[in-house]
Amino acid sequence: MPHIAIITDTDSSLPLDLAKQYNIVEVPIIVQFGEESYRDVYDIDNAAVFARVDREGKLPSTAAPSPGKFVDAYQAAFDAGADQILCLTISSEMSAVYTAALRATEMFPGKTIKVVDSRTVAYAEGLMAIEAAKAIANDASLDEAVAAAVDLRDRTHLFAALSTLKYLAMSGRVGQVAAGFGSLLEIKPILTLRNEKLEMLERIRTQGKAWISVIDLAIEASGGCALEELAILHVNAPRAARQFELQIRAALTCPPEILHVEMTPGLSIHTGPGLVGVVLVTRK
Repeated sequence: MPHIAIITDTDSSLPLDLAKQYNIVEVPIIVQFGEESYRDVYDIDNAAVFARVDREGKLPSTAAPSPGKFVDAYQAAFDAGADQILCLTISSEMSAVYTAALRATEMFPGKTIKVVDSRTVAYAEGLMAIEAAKAIANDASLDEAVAAAVDLRDRTHLFAALSTLKYLAMSGRVGQVAAGFGSLLEIKPILTLRNEKLEMLERIRTQGKAWISVIDLAIEASGGCALEELAILHVNAPRAARQFELQIRAALTCPPEILHVEMTPGLSIHTGPGLVGVVLVTRK
């Protein structure tokens, strides 16, 4: 069987140690404070990002990696002995990463590089990369690995509660009036994956009720059945994530192991710290 390398981007929120375990390479999103550029995850984390945002009162911008960064990643994979490459990217509805990864393939005529738009984001994307890696470890072909990843994606759900509308307002994704209204009433927006991007599902007035809403959505998505996989998603909120895990374990038949995954700065600058949610995979 050919040696197939897997590449993704850091918007997958795939912890680096887990990526290393599955031999997955993550190409970093760029986080830009003025003239200063940082590689998402590798150079900067959420704690550093939000400390600076609160100090300066301004959000950084983000940018997709250049095609050249994917060229470098592809070349490194081939140099390490790969015969083929599978590259899974964040949804093209949310970022230009897919386009950059696709353009980079033009530098490798005659080589097999399959770039797949995951149509999802955060750890839902990360789980697709892991599923492809597991399939490849079991001698799956490139197309079979893609099919396994897509099958898992179609059974994956993401629900999360923001702690504030402040950072969405700073990013320009909601109006200042709406953000002020949300702050006044302590509204906690609920996010989910819809139409291949993160969208606001509903608005709850307290954190406790927001968490209950997320859990109710998870229960509905599970159909009352045991789950194949479940991970707690958070942004700079490990203590809240642990508290949330206790609540969701009491409400759902969860896998024994629940991974806590921090959404990476390339995404979290739009949600702000305090986000807590869940990524779950239903059984076939």
